[in-house]
Amino acid sequence: MSEIAEIESGDPASEPAIPDPAGARDIDPEMLTRRLDKVRSATEALVETLAPEDQNLQSMPEVSPAKWHRAHTTWFFETFVLAPHARGYESYNPAFAELFNSYYNGVGRQHPRPRRALLSRPDAGEIGRYRRHVDRALESLLAHCDTAIFERISPLIELGINHEQQHQELMLTDLKHAFSFNPLAPRLGRARQRSGASPLPVRFIGHEGGMVEIGAAGAGFCFDNETPRHKVWLPRDFELADRPVNCGEYLEFIADGGYSEPLLWLSDGWAWVCENGIEAPLYWSRSEAGWQILTLDGPRAIDPAEPVCHLSFYEAQAFAEWSGARLPGEAEWESVAAREPVRGNFADAERFHPGSPEPCGEEGPAALFGDVWEWTSSAYGPYPGFKSAEGAIGEYNGKFMANQMVLRGGSCATPPGHVRPSYRNFFYPPDRWQFSGVRLARDIG
Repeated sequence: MSEIAEIESGDPASEPAIPDPAGARDIDPEMLTRRLDKVRSATEALVETLAPEDQNLQSMPEVSPAKWHRAHTTWFFETFVLAPHARGYESYNPAFAELFNSYYNGVGRQHPRPRRALLSRPDAGEIGRYRRHVDRALESLLAHCDTAIFERISPLIELGINHEQQHQELMLTDLKHAFSFNPLAPRLGRARQRSGASPLPVRFIGHEGGMVEIGAAGAGFCFDNETPRHKVWLPRDFELADRPVNCGEYLEFIADGGYSEPLLWLSDGWAWVCENGIEAPLYWSRSEAGWQILTLDGPRAIDPAEPVCHLSFYEAQAFAEWSGARLPGEAEWESVAAREPVRGNFADAERFHPGSPEPCGEEGPAALFGDVWEWTSSAYGPYPGFKSAEGAIGEYNGKFMANQMVLRGGSCATPPGHVRPSYRNFFYPPDRWQFSGVRLARDIG
């Protein structure tokens, strides 16, 4: 999941105006303290069973060690909440300002991303002490600040909370990628074995085109890339599949030569397949016993009823072409999702693997939220009227609005309560270490 939410620190009087995601919430310091503690504790719970060596793994430049995620989310609160707003706050270690800055040029230098695993010091225990130091200072600030300071820091803390939830998902996906190189197949989740359920037949549900409104609306937190809310014209009626594509259907694609037929693929996608020898989703392998998938609970046989995951955009697009369908646009997806409750298989189930969708009713789709992020056909760009704020907050989302594609819905590694119909995730087309899948769409007429 994309890493966002960093804000320029300095004299509070000179700070740029920031969105007030918490302003619509009827929240007080005690409530915010409880929410902050819950999320910070959830991060530590993810590493309880990890050895220090596990926490320093970095298997490719795009992933980060678990220890670094723990430190970086702490660095956010220290840099953007405590340093400018907590009188007399003493930094835990000034050197951490460079070590745990991600990519925010507006707040100073960064340690090179591909070399994060070389930071054997501070060790995992020291990172724990750093987190406790910052947590105590945050608790004290919230307990003793006046109304004016609380109004300034509450949106920053809410932003930091959501930022940390993003990193909780990244910790899981990054660990899975790192564990995949270990022949011992380390385990972290509680993914059950094959469900034994029969794959549900796919059903396409019709939806009217015309003018729809998308983007964040009403009370509650949102990121800036979800705004402003605006109208979009859908030129024709469309159908959306009632569930994500499952592993059984994807096995048919493979058996039919899907990875050897260039006419199914975008030019860049076909070059990616050929250059990397791609012949199946990430973490799939074939043996004499058949296809297996590596999960965070170890390897097991493919379950045909489960949503297929760890697909790149290129694979999702090629499968849609093979199916005689297409990927939905993000406005189509959101116009449907906005009418559905946000419920599904999220990280609190501790399975960290997609599950077989429950049968849905006659009207609504299944598994729109949770299980797998769903690739759309929409390039990640600004909504009409979007403007980046001044200062480092302008690096929040805006500078990444090129060459990436939008995914919707959340996954089995997403913290519960973190996503909503307007939530926009985004990755580069070849990326597939996230729990990314596909739901098909078709034009009517």
